Amino acid sequence: MPTAARLVAALCLALVALAVSLEVMPRMPESTDFGYFVPLNIALGLVCGWVVTGRHVRLGFFGAINNGIAGVAVLVFWGLVVQGGYEMFRLAMNRRYHGPLEAIYGIFELSVGYAQVLLAPEIIATLVIGGILSGLITELAGKLWR
Repeated sequence: MPTAARLVAALCLALVALAVSLEVMPRMPESTDFGYFVPLNIALGLVCGWVVTGRHVRLGFFGAINNGIAGVAVLVFWGLVVQGGYEMFRLAMNRRYHGPLEAIYGIFELSVGYAQVLLAPEIIATLVIGGILSGLITELAGKLWR
């Protein structure tokens, strides 16, 4: 059911996804073709905010913080899986993999490589602060617009 809290949560996590995407891009090799990287991450932020963070409101202060961090954790997980899958598909079209199992293994291999980029302190800080603020703003929206 659409609520103001779900809308606010979706917008907040989309902003977190945008900020982290813009922080990740300079850390990747110069030859990286980003293509749909930023719009795809924003779309994932919208979906994760709507489904995960926006669903749980009126939990109190600490519940809101946990809710925001959980939403960011889900966003990071799906971001890594989707971006790894997208890159695997691109490599599979260039016949890099010899079979479907090797391609599926490639998703996880690529996702782990992308996760290493996210281990920079600035990116972790953006994710944690963005998650906390998203949870608190969503909680506030849930209380204001019932």
